[in-house]
Amino acid sequence: MLVLGGCSEFDYPADRTVRESAIPTGRAAPTGTADTYTVREGDTLYQIAFGAGLDFRDIAQWNDIEPPYVIYPGQSLRLRPPQGRQSQTAATPAPVQRPDPSTWQWPLEGEIVRDYNPGSPGKRGIGIAADPGSPVLAAAAGEVVYSGDGLPGYGNLVIIQHNARYLTAYGYNRALLVDEGATVAQGETIARVGASDARPGELHFELRQRGEPVDPGDYLP
Repeated sequence: MLVLGGCSEFDYPADRTVRESAIPTGRAAPTGTADTYTVREGDTLYQIAFGAGLDFRDIAQWNDIEPPYVIYPGQSLRLRPPQGRQSQTAATPAPVQRPDPSTWQWPLEGEIVRDYNPGSPGKRGIGIAADPGSPVLAAAAGEVVYSGDGLPGYGNLVIIQHNARYLTAYGYNRALLVDEGATVAQGETIARVGASDARPGELHFELRQRGEPVDPGDYLP
């Protein structure tokens, strides 16, 4: 399976109360090899890149896809650079710059109940405890590039692209309140915290730099 696995103990099939009809469900596992991915109905380049832990611009470059990055069901995408071609981000590395913490905010207030551990599936972000239904806020302004439940292990998920370098992801929600393509302001409510029998209420939050998970605690104030 090519998509990034989250915490399998989280699943909210009976707790989707908003936009349920717009969220794709019952989707088959992705097909392909370790080096390819076969596009399914409803996939986006951002979603595929997030699941594979890659920068969407690299996948676009390796497959000669130009903006606005239109892909089609059944299309086979390279997930590795063709021979003789480097990753775009590796070929032109940018200096590592952390954003000013004043430009970010926590997506909600609560105790961190799962620490960041990039080597452990499901811990490529942090878990923040909160009452079910609590508002989930955008950590910074940006564009919603994914809103749905098509990535196994993340439940109802929102991904926001903030700039060319950073995106944030908000998983295991009860309700999704924003659509793909929407522009959101910092602090805007984008979802509602979900719950399961195993967990009374928790948000899974990830921050990624050029597709790679980083510790949110190093960036947020």
